[in-house]
Amino acid sequence: MSSTQTGLMLASLLLITLCEGMAAMFDSRFDNHWELWKGTHSKVYQSQEEDIFRRVLWEKNLMLITKHNLEASMGLHTYDLSMNFMGDLTEEEILQFFATLTPPTNLQRAPSPFAGATGAKVPDTVDWREKDCVTKVKMQGSCGSCWAFSAAGALEGQLARKTGKLVDLSPQNLVDCSTKYGNHGCNGGFMHHAFEYVIKNPGIDSDASYPYKGVDGQCLYNPAYRAANCSSYSFLPEGDESALKEAVANIGPISVAIDARQPRFAFYRSGVYNDPSCTQKVNHGVLAVGYGALNGQNYWLVKNSWGTSFGDQGYIRMARDQNNQCGIALYGCYPIM
Repeated sequence: MSSTQTGLMLASLLLITLCEGMAAMFDSRFDNHWELWKGTHSKVYQSQEEDIFRRVLWEKNLMLITKHNLEASMGLHTYDLSMNFMGDLTEEEILQFFATLTPPTNLQRAPSPFAGATGAKVPDTVDWREKDCVTKVKMQGSCGSCWAFSAAGALEGQLARKTGKLVDLSPQNLVDCSTKYGNHGCNGGFMHHAFEYVIKNPGIDSDASYPYKGVDGQCLYNPAYRAANCSSYSFLPEGDESALKEAVANIGPISVAIDARQPRFAFYRSGVYNDPSCTQKVNHGVLAVGYGALNGQNYWLVKNSWGTSFGDQGYIRMARDQNNQCGIALYGCYPIM
């Protein structure tokens, strides 16, 4: 037997030993639940070793969720968690696949009409879903295209307000075609670069004519299927939640960037997500579609692009007026039609 063959055999034995050791850590009470969870989310693994590895992660995340909810029942948290399709992923994988926003550098902000000190009266509660200005929740998959869904959502809201027609616009059009404006397809981007593309293209196709694939592809924009235009865009004052509130109330859904790297964010289910450990280092593009208060906690109503099994049917209520928690007011941006 050659030294190479011996090395491979030893490596295989070591892997088997490690897997057996990991399997010994399983809680057998969850055997059926593990199989049910895999079936619910169509999880198929290539080997027994991968199944064992993912089971260990799943039980770790299950423990995090269970402990948090116990603490929430004692009044220590303002929100609950639940197991979802990300239960078998590491924190690094969640960020790599689902939160790859690239914050702009040397950003030049033009003066905004929403300076947060206009004194304009706005409603106590706003939800643009009730005014048919928000399309259904989408699933970006493992493509880091959150920025494209955020930008498309802001354009959809403006189009609905202007024409009275709610049309699903194409995130895939933005993924494939806005690279020369500063975006990187499935490897990240930012919403204002997407608006720049729509302005100079000019236009964006409908989602029906340019469906989402979740991978980088050749630009296939067809002006015959153009569903919306954009003449310009504007950033809100940096870090000003009052300006963001006024903009959401008067303009419509606003593209925002947040920090989504806390493990609890991925498993949010209900309540107001108030996590002081959230930072100002944004890495995920979402859409602010409203605001309000729940049980005395002010919140932003945020549409995500992780499907309806995330959060409250795809939405999360994030703490409002908590010192710009998670950086939600750092890069508020909206298109102008």
